[in-house]
Amino acid sequence: MANSYFKFKQFVVHQEHCAMKVTTDACLFGAWCAEKMNHLSLNNILDIGTGTGLLSLMLAQENTHAIIDAVEIDTDAAQQAISNINISNFKNSITVYNTPIQNFESNKLYDFIISNPPFFENDLKSEKTNRNIALHSTTLDLKELINSIKCHLNSHGYFAILLPTHRVEYFKNLAFDFNLIFEINVKQTEQHAVFRVILMYENLQNNILKQDEIFIKHKEANHYSSAFIQLLEPYYLNL
Repeated sequence: MANSYFKFKQFVVHQEHCAMKVTTDACLFGAWCAEKMNHLSLNNILDIGTGTGLLSLMLAQENTHAIIDAVEIDTDAAQQAISNINISNFKNSITVYNTPIQNFESNKLYDFIISNPPFFENDLKSEKTNRNIALHSTTLDLKELINSIKCHLNSHGYFAILLPTHRVEYFKNLAFDFNLIFEINVKQTEQHAVFRVILMYENLQNNILKQDEIFIKHKEANHYSSAFIQLLEPYYLNL
């Protein structure tokens, strides 16, 4: 059974009411995006499918000037995210909206959009509706996600997404209007196959694609890799 909370250095994420729990790959994704945001000075942020609020909290910690709107369709998850944010030091930086992104309206466009979307289409579903919403693209498929990004991203903006390997090429074909600038393959260890991919796009056509690989742990020594430690040290208690 997953823990009911996950304690980080500067905030705590309670997750008992969320179908999608805190995962290592999501933490890596959040830390990687926060670092890139710092370099690019991106301040107006949209988090699509915030769940527990994890990614918004990570971005707020490392980007003190960021103003973040976090959208979540599931009512229990949205309430959990609000609670997690309200007990943090970042409650003035993050606003949670309990609505489908397809219905979300904003009076501004965003510098950066981040999403850890539902992964699966046409796969076996669980009997729990909220878990299906969190894991399966029945309420937000990748085509709708791209359309939402087009609606909310400013002309000089960036967005990043975390995907399983089997969805990457399909998503790239959908995102042909944007310029892919980072593709980061994520492995459990150096011996394992790639299981997640971080993609980052920009609205302009200024940058050349940079590709890299991160593995989470050394298989033989069973400890975190140096790249993982560098990214997660600001967040994980024991790093």
